[in-house]
Amino acid sequence: MRTDFTQALDYAGYLHLDTLLAAQHPLSDPQHPDELLFVIQHQTTELWLKLMVHELVGARGFLDTDDLARARKSLSRVKHILRTVTEQWSVLATLTPSEYAEFRDVLGPASGFQSVQYRAVEFLLGNKNPGMLKVFEANPPAHAFLSDALHGHTVYDAFLRLVARRGLPVPAAVLERDVSKPWVEQPELIPVFREIYEDTTGRWDLYETSEDLVDLEDAFQLWRFRHLRTVQRTIGYKHGTGGSSGVSFLKRALDLTFFPELIAVRTEIGVP
Repeated sequence: MRTDFTQALDYAGYLHLDTLLAAQHPLSDPQHPDELLFVIQHQTTELWLKLMVHELVGARGFLDTDDLARARKSLSRVKHILRTVTEQWSVLATLTPSEYAEFRDVLGPASGFQSVQYRAVEFLLGNKNPGMLKVFEANPPAHAFLSDALHGHTVYDAFLRLVARRGLPVPAAVLERDVSKPWVEQPELIPVFREIYEDTTGRWDLYETSEDLVDLEDAFQLWRFRHLRTVQRTIGYKHGTGGSSGVSFLKRALDLTFFPELIAVRTEIGVP
């Protein structure tokens, strides 16, 4: 076991632990013992979001080059990340309403609503909202980063283009759509997915990737739901710190869907 790292890279140096572990700065005075939990919960989520953005961009690139196997590996990793951050809410849920109320005011208007990486993940999955860029006008690098995500094609766009290259009749209007707009359900895609689902022998990899996307959406919705329940048990029906309506705002997010045709096609499968 090596013990001398005087002139060699060690674990702390590789991970920049001096910087990472010095990045927690609770603002309550005197410092509330539970504020560190709140800070670390959100910082670690941001790290996982960074990896999610990285993997989704990678999956999109692999789909663009017809490398379906590697795209599926990236999507699988995102599913596991979502399971991790979903379970992570259980740690924050140990923060009681009275404990949080003792330091909540130090957050001011800061809110997870302002997470540029969360918005990038949603944009990469198709839930695009140009109005969100206004939130980041005071932060030019964040604004540029999110603008690129807004104007780039989504993971779903990349998959549908691959499906079209495989010879299936994806409508031209879908392939040529304005990718800066939010995705809306395209009924013309349902027969395309029905063909995939009813020919699993001939189109197994497309079928499996379709199910990967459904898994991803399910995992994302479970994360949203656990977020809602954690907020509800901690602040009830108070407004969020960033000015949102809190629980009711989070409930509306549960109605959003990234890949509606992959759900709608299930009604058609097996029907004469």
